[in-house]
Amino acid sequence: MTGPVPPPVSVPPALLRARRSPLSWVTMIVLGLGGLVIAILVLLSAGPGGALVITLLAAVSFPVLILICFWLDRYEPEPGRYRLAALGWGAVAAVGFSLVTERVLFAVPNTSDFIDTAVTAPLLEELGKGLFLVAIVIFRRDQVHGILDGIVYAALVGIGFAFVEDIFYYLGAPNSDVVSVFLVRGIIGPFAHPLFTAATGIGIGIAITTRRPVVRIVAPLAGFLLAVAMHATWNGSLFWGGRGFFIAYGVIILPLLVVIMVMAIWARSREGKLLEAALRDIARLGWIRPEETRWISRLSDRMSARAYARRLGGKPAQQALRAYQQTLIEVAFLHHRALQGTPPRDVNERMTILLQRAVALHPYLILPPPPTAHGYPPIAR
Repeated sequence: MTGPVPPPVSVPPALLRARRSPLSWVTMIVLGLGGLVIAILVLLSAGPGGALVITLLAAVSFPVLILICFWLDRYEPEPGRYRLAALGWGAVAAVGFSLVTERVLFAVPNTSDFIDTAVTAPLLEELGKGLFLVAIVIFRRDQVHGILDGIVYAALVGIGFAFVEDIFYYLGAPNSDVVSVFLVRGIIGPFAHPLFTAATGIGIGIAITTRRPVVRIVAPLAGFLLAVAMHATWNGSLFWGGRGFFIAYGVIILPLLVVIMVMAIWARSREGKLLEAALRDIARLGWIRPEETRWISRLSDRMSARAYARRLGGKPAQQALRAYQQTLIEVAFLHHRALQGTPPRDVNERMTILLQRAVALHPYLILPPPPTAHGYPPIAR
């Protein structure tokens, strides 16, 4: 491609920043303070050196799990602050809720270690983690579009919870047992909590995509009960000895992990197809130019378009295109919900705001050249 190179783009900062509500600020402050309290407790219990070792042991597997969540979430990526809130809720709010309620219920007379471990703990811990999904549906309904979003948010909550819980396990384990704890928690089953809570996420994802009132009630409840049942099986298997644990692990837990991963990959593929179809539809309505759909719907083209914008217009041009792509993705999924008969009550207001933002961003876009009769010309590098 030849021709004059456009000058660097200067985008008004307000167009690139997502406004944060008071609720977002309160959530971040509360979770941040809670995380600080947990960090101080760990430092006081283990000392700086011990706290560092324990934290590294607890964190060894979770970056991979987080990357898997981000990979699943690429077609319609959730805002970073909501991903962080999910991790923070699991690590702080859900852990705090579980510690307090378990301390109370474990003290009830005539219970046993088995009941506490295999019944009470799974019920309370899955309730504490699942409350985040309930909260985000109530307060940020536009951020949950279906099963995949439910799985991603639930898995992130589970990752945050498992990270802090593992730290407490290492703190309480004798030195001779640290290796065995690491094998079980860090190698064999780091996915356990994300897996359990994903069942609740699937139930909520089904509920928000249906118009049947009964399904809206039954699906989340069934997902929650499945999460509790899996958690109870995992915890209870520890009382059956090593052989019982590995039987439960191989016959129940691993197959369920495969089922949920297959469901998540299917939902990811379906989300990509829904996005492409919705973008074609809004292009027919004249809301965007037809040639723009390629640079929004396809993941590889989305990234190459941003790289092209950065080369020609600098980082602001890349940011403007990214904000435009994200805005049109939200428009597409909102349009799809309207066609399916499950739009939010304020669908017209939301759509108007999103389209106004897209129009405001459009003058700052640098898109790859349009197709010719011979296809797309090569992009200069």
